[in-house]
Amino acid sequence: MLRQLSRVRHVTVSSHVITPSHVTTSHVTTPSLVAARHYSLEVFCKSSKRLQRNRASANASVSRQTDYLRQEISDRMIERLAFISRQFPEVLDLGSGPGLLEQKLLKGETEDDRLVRSRFGHVTMLDSSEQSLLRDYNVLEAISEQNPNPEVASDAVVKLDVASGELNPNAFVTLAHGNEEDISINNSLIMDNTYDAVISTMSMHWINDLPGLLNRINNVLKPDGMFMGAMLGGDTLFELRTSLQLAEMERRGGVSPRVSPLADVKDMGGLLQKAKFNLLTVDVDDVIVSYPDIWALMDDLKAMGEGNAVLTRASSLPRDVLIAADAIYKSLHGEEDGSIPATFRFVYMIGWKDSPTQPKPKERGSATVSLKDVLKE
Repeated sequence: MLRQLSRVRHVTVSSHVITPSHVTTSHVTTPSLVAARHYSLEVFCKSSKRLQRNRASANASVSRQTDYLRQEISDRMIERLAFISRQFPEVLDLGSGPGLLEQKLLKGETEDDRLVRSRFGHVTMLDSSEQSLLRDYNVLEAISEQNPNPEVASDAVVKLDVASGELNPNAFVTLAHGNEEDISINNSLIMDNTYDAVISTMSMHWINDLPGLLNRINNVLKPDGMFMGAMLGGDTLFELRTSLQLAEMERRGGVSPRVSPLADVKDMGGLLQKAKFNLLTVDVDDVIVSYPDIWALMDDLKAMGEGNAVLTRASSLPRDVLIAADAIYKSLHGEEDGSIPATFRFVYMIGWKDSPTQPKPKERGSATVSLKDVLKE
């Protein structure tokens, strides 16, 4: 089979291979903004991105075939969440999409799924794309009915009625159509100190003002609340980027922004610190997917809703440039079997909102034992 998805974990030397049921998207991109400034820089067209995601989710059967990246990252997020032994009564899933992580928790197929589900009280799924948010609404309802949690009165899934604001207090999941950039629902900002945890899976790479968003996340968290996110960053799609640039230089004598800038691991540590998060953890995973050709890769990007949304993007990608890019891609990065690899680099981050009860580092000079003496022994 030509399509294969593999994960190479940095720092450790372990890896595993997963075979997705399908790989197919059109247009280029997987962006994320490196914005280490104090002002908002408009890089992405929010209306274009919302339209792309709505169109992608409108064809649910095709869209589900390209869920393999979100599914993989949801697995990794649950794996990390399982190590945190505390309860989170109120959780916000920022940029939740169709709720693949929530579906896994409701199914409870693994010990980690069941463990994390038992620690989550109520999850609000917030997404700016209503079509994406509601794509699997019936699936969520069916799963919750088939896999009830005996520890709670109801596992019903509730679509948020923003007009009345009425919610089922016993629901495990609430769907909320809102704005991820400023964390608002129906143009009303979510109040500070609302959530015990905020999670985000494969969404933050589209944010224009990343420092501003991290500050908002810190604000909506309760003291000692946790933020855990996974976003595309670094060298994501570097094979596609270099191939398109060389092809455009060859055919057009210049380049257009086809793959947008992405945040790197070193950027995220600094941004989290500036947003006043403590006890930081940042690490990286590479997910490498094999495609038969550049058209299959771009078709899958489109079906994921990951098409180009850079404000300065060209209106189209000429066919002759794409043909040249496919040849260059295979020449520079191709595998022996004729397939091409595409690297998706995920930056994982964990930060905690400040709290008086939080562990603090000792003051400088307060040690009672010399490290020199310890090493001598």
